Amino acid sequence: MENEIIKQRLNEELKNCGLTTVEIAKRIGVSPEMVTQYRTTKKMPKLDTFAKLCKELDLDANYILGLE
Repeated sequence: MENEIIKQRLNEELKNCGLTTVEIAKRIGVSPEMVTQYRTTKKMPKLDTFAKLCKELDLDANYILGLE
């Protein structure tokens, strides 16, 4: 259940950040295919990648993780 909430919130934030998949990938140092997997599959970013996502895209990690 928690992973579903995290996935949903992460996907929502990635869609609403105003950047393309390629731009997001470049900012966090992964392939565009990996970003697509974060959006469309059960694949979750590694902790360091998640931290980069939050920093680069100004995301609230507590919200995405369901801590708020």
